[in-house]
Amino acid sequence: MVMNNQTVISQFLLLGLHIPPDHQHGFYTLFLAMYLTIVLGNLIIITLIILDSHLHTPMYLFLSNLSFTDLCFSSVTVPKLLQSMQSQDTSISYAGCLTQMYFLMVFGDMESFLLVVMAYDRYVAICFPLHYTSTMSPKFCVCVVLLSWVFTIMYSMVHTLLLARLSFCEDNVIPHFFCDLSALLKLACSDIFINELMIFILGGPVVAIPFLLIVVSYVRIVSSILKVSSTRGIHKIFSTCGSHLSVVSLFYGTIIGLYLCPSANNSTVKKITMAMMYTVVTPMLNPFIYSLRNRDMKEALIRVLCKKKISL
Repeated sequence: MVMNNQTVISQFLLLGLHIPPDHQHGFYTLFLAMYLTIVLGNLIIITLIILDSHLHTPMYLFLSNLSFTDLCFSSVTVPKLLQSMQSQDTSISYAGCLTQMYFLMVFGDMESFLLVVMAYDRYVAICFPLHYTSTMSPKFCVCVVLLSWVFTIMYSMVHTLLLARLSFCEDNVIPHFFCDLSALLKLACSDIFINELMIFILGGPVVAIPFLLIVVSYVRIVSSILKVSSTRGIHKIFSTCGSHLSVVSLFYGTIIGLYLCPSANNSTVKKITMAMMYTVVTPMLNPFIYSLRNRDMKEALIRVLCKKKISL
C-alpha cells in the first residue's frame, strides 16, 4: 500500500519494557504469575456470584461485571507482553494494534462506569435504605449495565475508526508495551486534528464525570455517616464501602498520578509504570480486596466448598 510516494507501515514495534537479557526469565515468571493470579482470582469471584443465590443482589451483579472487565482488561495486554518476552519479537500487526487499542478502551472505560454504578448502589443502600429494593430493582440494574457496555463499545469504536483513517508512514516504534492511543497519534503522518478534538470532547467527560459522581456519592455517604450515633452502625457502613473505596483509590489514583502529576525527566518510564499498575496490578489486587474485606464473599466461598464436599 503506497501513499504520497511513501510506503505505509503494516506493523508496529512495542518497545515499552527495557529488561536486561539476564533478567528476562525472572520478569517473565513474575508477569506470568501475576496474570495467572488475575485469571484465577476474578474467575473465582464470578463463579461464586453465579453459584451462590445469596449473592444475587445488585452489588454483586456489578462486582461480577467488574471482575469480568478486569480479567479481559489484563488479557488484552499481558499475553502479548509474555509472548514478546519469550520470543523476543516485539512486533504487532497494524490490525492487531488497532484491535488491542479498541478493547483496551472498551474495558478501561467500562471499569470506570462500573465503579460509578457501584458507588451509586452504596449511596442508595446507606442514605435511602427503605427505598433500596425499589430503586435498585433487577430491571434497573441490568439496564444500567447493558447501557454502560453499549456506550463504551460505541465510544471506543469512534476513536478506533478515526484512527484507522490516518496514515503511518515512517516511524513505527511505540515506546510502550501495548498500543496506546496517544502513542499512535504521535506516529501518524496525516492530520490528527479531528482525533484530538474528539478526545477533548468525549475523552475528558468519560474520565472526569464518573470520578466527580463517585466523589459526590461518597460526600453524601460521609454526611449520612456523621448523622449516625451508633459506633456499630458507623463500622458497618465503613465495612460495606471499604472494598469499593479501595478499588476506586487504586484505579483513579493511578490515573491522577499519570495525567495530573506529569514528570518531564522520566515521562516514558512513568507512563509505563503507571500503565502496568492499572493493567496488571489493580486487576490482580481487586479480587483480594473484595474477598478479604467482604464477609459475604468469604461466607459464599465456605457455602460453595461445603456443598462441593457434601456432593463428593
